[in-house]
Amino acid sequence: MHISEKLAEAHSSGKPAFSFEFFPPKTTQGVQNLYDRMDRMHDLGPTFVDVTWGAGGSQSHLTCEMVHFAQTVVGLETCMHLTCTDMAKEKVDGALSEAYKAGCTNILALRGDPPRDTEKWSAIEGGFLYALDLVKYIKEQYGDHFDIGVAGYPEGCDDQKDQDILMSHLKQKVDAGGTFIVTQMFYDVDNFLAWVDRCRAEGIHVPIVPGIMPIQTYAAFLRRANGMQCKIPQAWIDALEPIKNDDAAVREVGKGLVAEMCRRIIDHGVLALHFYTMNLAQSTKMVLEELDLVSREGTPTKKALPWRQSLGLSRREEDVRPVFWKNRHKSYVARTQDWDEFPNGRWGDSRSPAFGELDAYGIGLKGTNEQNIKTWGKPESLRDIADIFVRFIQNDLKTLPWSEAPVTDEAQPIKDGLLDLNRRGLLTITSQPSVNGAKSTDPVHGWGPSGGYVYQKAYLELLISPALITELIDRIDQTETMTFYAVDKAGDLRTNSTTEGPNAVTWGVFPGKEIVQPTIVETISFLAWKDEAFRLGTDWANCHPSGSPSRQLIEHIMNNWYLINIVDNDFHSTRGIFDLFDGLQVKNLDGPLENSKPMVDGHTPKPIAQLNGNHKMTNGKVFEEVLN
Repeated sequence: MHISEKLAEAHSSGKPAFSFEFFPPKTTQGVQNLYDRMDRMHDLGPTFVDVTWGAGGSQSHLTCEMVHFAQTVVGLETCMHLTCTDMAKEKVDGALSEAYKAGCTNILALRGDPPRDTEKWSAIEGGFLYALDLVKYIKEQYGDHFDIGVAGYPEGCDDQKDQDILMSHLKQKVDAGGTFIVTQMFYDVDNFLAWVDRCRAEGIHVPIVPGIMPIQTYAAFLRRANGMQCKIPQAWIDALEPIKNDDAAVREVGKGLVAEMCRRIIDHGVLALHFYTMNLAQSTKMVLEELDLVSREGTPTKKALPWRQSLGLSRREEDVRPVFWKNRHKSYVARTQDWDEFPNGRWGDSRSPAFGELDAYGIGLKGTNEQNIKTWGKPESLRDIADIFVRFIQNDLKTLPWSEAPVTDEAQPIKDGLLDLNRRGLLTITSQPSVNGAKSTDPVHGWGPSGGYVYQKAYLELLISPALITELIDRIDQTETMTFYAVDKAGDLRTNSTTEGPNAVTWGVFPGKEIVQPTIVETISFLAWKDEAFRLGTDWANCHPSGSPSRQLIEHIMNNWYLINIVDNDFHSTRGIFDLFDGLQVKNLDGPLENSKPMVDGHTPKPIAQLNGNHKMTNGKVFEEVLN
């Protein structure tokens, strides 16, 4: 969506929009840290984010990668900076093509600073002399596909302080196709407001987005203000100078100063704020909280769907996904990125658009071995493993190998049940409670347009010992409302489903719309998830030295246990799915491991007996021994 349209919506609603700027980090670890931070900052609800461009495209590949990640994976409307500095037409064409393919529809066209080894700016042969030329070229090549932002300079720029000349240049850029203006950073709010009034008097009526630099430390505050030649109000110096050596105090006082500046901007009718985050979150979030633009409790922004939408070129209309990747959004996007079409309105045959391989970037376990051992410790018994899952449910741990994010408030109605299962050695991976007609505006379960109602079937996915799988399946078969899929690492699939087709586990009813079914359970995608789930567990095992008790323990679980998902199709039922497990418990949680699958000639035998589509067990055994 074009930024100018989003800003117009903010103006119509009277609710200020805000946005974030990021720049390409210099190290691989810095990039990963920034991606994690962008993922978290998504829930603050920015209208858009933008990504800067190095002089001459010195980091152009990383800028394009970041745009793709933000737009397609994180689901943030993204604006890509593009400069004239050292940029031949071929480079500009390449950058615009990459932005287009990523689904990006917004460009901030800039002249750019001169290269570091050059004092005065000049265009290269075959390049662009001014941002005006770049605006015209983008418009000629892509028409209205890109919303084109341009820069505004309320306090002048490095090589031009004459406001008459700068205002004339700005008017030319807007007349050539610029649809919104982002300003340099400033702290002199009186000067900015007078500049806005002058823009309007000169016939510049596109949205103006003021650049806001939060205060991190006193030294950084002075360095950045002096570097941009910003005027600092004396009252700000008087407030910050006495506490300049206390970074926490500087951030606290600075939050109030910047927030008050923002209030004056908003009161003047400028309903947009663009934060230069410096790739950090805390100071920006503090200002937004002070302005009551985000929740101090960190409540995520309202969702269009139960899962985070991608804004990639072909994915904007996608509205159906399997529930299995509920806690691994980035992995699902990576494994489906080569699909030509994405489910819209219904889930098609997933055998046609195959899921991507597991060696793609972003699918395996994140973090170094040392980091993961620090997070999850060195488990040496099944009870140690169970305790890790318990700590995750209690929010003492923020991640598991199968979950990239902490447990949310959605799990609160079933939290006690999840804790009970895990304490008995039944290791829960994904879950959702039943929901019977919650309002779409509900702060926990709500999604979709206002005026609607949302529903969920209870869903539970867990790792279960092969010693318990027979009894559990028998109990499921005795119910009328439960369906399940169970599979081990070797691919032994057991199910009571009579079709490979999708089973909707989340749906919504909204005024003037057909019923929306955005989350499903389905055979082929579960088998694709199975490969990933066991791969993640194996990655976790491999964090530990070969032959160590921790590695042997986790490998044993991955090689022998089943991954099972259960759906209670009676969405009125709140506890039925947990009642299945009454009295079931892994024996000897503190004792030595037992291989529950009998071996024949060094191999695990295949199950043989089947009934009603289920692999059944005979005489209480998980498998019958099959002899040659």
